[in-house]
Amino acid sequence: MRIVDARLTVVPGRGQDMLLVVVQTDEGVHGLGEIGVRTSPGVSRAVLEHLRGVLIGADATRIEHLWQTMSRGDFFPADRSAGCVISAIDIALWDIRGKAYGVPVYELIGGRVRDYVTCYTHVHPEGHDTEAVVASSRQLVAEGWRNLRLVVPTAGEVIEPRQAMRVAIEQFHAVRDAVGNDVELVIDAHTRLDPPEAVTLCRELESARPYFVEDVLRSEDLEAYRMLRSRTAVPLAAGEQLTSKWQFRALIEGDLIDHARIDLGIAGGITEARKIAAMAEAHHLKIATHNPLGPVSTAAAMHFNLTCPNFGLQEMPPQSVHKAINHPHTLAGGNLSAPRLPGLGVDLDHARIEAATGPSRTPQMRRLDGSFTNW
Repeated sequence: MRIVDARLTVVPGRGQDMLLVVVQTDEGVHGLGEIGVRTSPGVSRAVLEHLRGVLIGADATRIEHLWQTMSRGDFFPADRSAGCVISAIDIALWDIRGKAYGVPVYELIGGRVRDYVTCYTHVHPEGHDTEAVVASSRQLVAEGWRNLRLVVPTAGEVIEPRQAMRVAIEQFHAVRDAVGNDVELVIDAHTRLDPPEAVTLCRELESARPYFVEDVLRSEDLEAYRMLRSRTAVPLAAGEQLTSKWQFRALIEGDLIDHARIDLGIAGGITEARKIAAMAEAHHLKIATHNPLGPVSTAAAMHFNLTCPNFGLQEMPPQSVHKAINHPHTLAGGNLSAPRLPGLGVDLDHARIEAATGPSRTPQMRRLDGSFTNW
């Protein structure tokens, strides 16, 4: 089965567009993959056009071979901009393989080790109004969610780290008091804090028993987690900005985190995620898949997590459902049930894609003094 085309489809969404790769074969079977970095569609389009030279005419069933060729074929290893496109292509190839054999992708990568995938959702609003955060948390619990995600909050596009840290501590304890001990809480610092604030946040949250504290430090220097690890007892999660097993290696082999935040749309697709998860399993680390994207990313993560023995939680934000994409997601009580459709089980509704509208803008965060900081 030969690849005859690979193209980028942009689906307008809330806040940011979804970038989907569609791979076509000469047998009429196509596959979908979602690019994990949505902020530079022009770059992704150029990378995909470059990779077409590898893909067109290639055997679609040689997934590992194509992954190696795309990742290493230019001598310089694929970075994040190229890696996220390769990730989407890899997911699309697994989708094709499942459709060709008439089975769900999870049957091709070892079979299910669980009946459903436990998810957590986002608590909104993500600002400084603690009462609103508590009310939203109670509503989500009433809807059946048992795993909730809070954030280190911003004030619009302004964040002052120490102020945001204090509000985050207040909100986390308030939500814990409101929902009780049977609901798991995570908090995402979104790489917004410097080490002094990161240490204080983690230590002040210890008594509220977070399931994990996520991305509390920036990802450029992973060794900084060694310092943080020695100063707090809370479980740590990181990795959503990392692109390969080689980048995860420092965190995993150094036992610097407790939960590996693999994003299948950035870290090499299903092919590479399996290797990262195996490395993590040898260090007793859980997998908490990063999934802030759309239905294609959600489906890929779901199939992967159904087969992953050391899986912990999957992110499931509201935009994981989109009218322009038909999907097999059956969500009940915060759990995704195993689908029975072949491949990923998702497909495009082209009429709705053409009708879809929505702004596409990446927030530009600053501190009170006007200096730039991480979103």
